[in-house]
Amino acid sequence: MFRYRFIMICLTLLSILLLNATADAQKAMSVQVKESYLRATPSHLGKVVAKASYSDRVAVFEERGDWKKVSLANGKYQGWMHNSALTNKRIVLKAGQSNVATSVSRDEIALAGKGFSDEVEAQYRKNNKNLDYDWINRMEAFTVSPKQMEDFVSSGQLARGNEGGKP
Repeated sequence: MFRYRFIMICLTLLSILLLNATADAQKAMSVQVKESYLRATPSHLGKVVAKASYSDRVAVFEERGDWKKVSLANGKYQGWMHNSALTNKRIVLKAGQSNVATSVSRDEIALAGKGFSDEVEAQYRKNNKNLDYDWINRMEAFTVSPKQMEDFVSSGQLARGNEGGKP
């Protein structure tokens, strides 16, 4: 009888320890940039596995330097994301979605889009009339697809290292 209770207590404690370890290993984070890519290796030149968008939730499984191995919320894709694209804060875009107390401010949404809100831009233009915004608008329109990046890496014979991570 004593041995049965001892085994049950040990199994219960072991279960609690394993649950805590699993919870720590799968820390949840949010994507804090307009879009980011999950990559096969912890490098900006790594092959793209999937795309994540602003406010998407990811589960973190491993860390190497400034890189985190994550899984998208649906669990379908896993890959490496740079730490700068992630935040511990839960991002909620609209009132009524989940906990409104964790929603982002208008300024944070504008920054996430890597641009000014209309009001901020109007004020900036008013205060800086001598600046030419045509080139800024052109630069904001530039995009590089994952395919273009792959072609660039191949044609330049660039080595895919463990940039930002420990080899």
